[in-house]
Amino acid sequence: MFAYHQQTGPIDLAFTDRHDGVSGGAWSSLNLGTSNGDDPDRVATNLGAAAEAFDVPAARVVRMSQFHGRDVAVVDARTPSGPVPVADALVTADPGVALLVRVADCTPVVLADAAAGVVGVVHAGRPGMVIDVAGAAVEQMRALGATSIEGWLGPRACGACYEVPEQMRDEVAAVEPTSWSTTSWGTPALDVAAGVRAQLERRDVRVTDLADTSSMCTMEDERFFSYRRQGQQSGRLGALVRVRA
Repeated sequence: MFAYHQQTGPIDLAFTDRHDGVSGGAWSSLNLGTSNGDDPDRVATNLGAAAEAFDVPAARVVRMSQFHGRDVAVVDARTPSGPVPVADALVTADPGVALLVRVADCTPVVLADAAAGVVGVVHAGRPGMVIDVAGAAVEQMRALGATSIEGWLGPRACGACYEVPEQMRDEVAAVEPTSWSTTSWGTPALDVAAGVRAQLERRDVRVTDLADTSSMCTMEDERFFSYRRQGQQSGRLGALVRVRA
């Protein structure tokens, strides 16, 4: 279920893989996405299983409706009972909730300041990297009192696989040069995670990239869902973080 799970001080964080769920077909098996054609009841069961494994009640997990923007929602224990936030990043200083971001090739980011008890998650696809959604999340965390932020980058399409037209690569690299890449077969590509990492490090965020120590490419590794590899009906992975009460 978890490709990575860590406790650091009062902070719990995890990145899911696609195993140990109940969905079938293209969504097999731990699909956490609610808008990709999977059966809603099965998705709800999967979300509940992920929450249980993360040792938090499902009713305290805050998700978001993601749209490749720069909006950051500041949430608290009241949020799960209200409308789903429309945003591409969530931050909180409330130990009563866990935050969830969902991806299927985009870069999932977890952010935490253990001393301040402030955490965040970010959905950083190519458009989000261009407009620096991760930086917007860092700014909101600092507004909540965070001063020493760590970041983790999870499973995503790597720079050797994420092929794009040459003009797109040039346009994106003009904004974030570290994202310029080439596929393993020699065509233009983008490394979104490299761009996100550079943006975070410029803001003095200490970054751990899980791909530095293990396979984390969603397009290459079938432990993960991939929109590019599977198409519209691919499942969604998740990243979770919370402050323990």
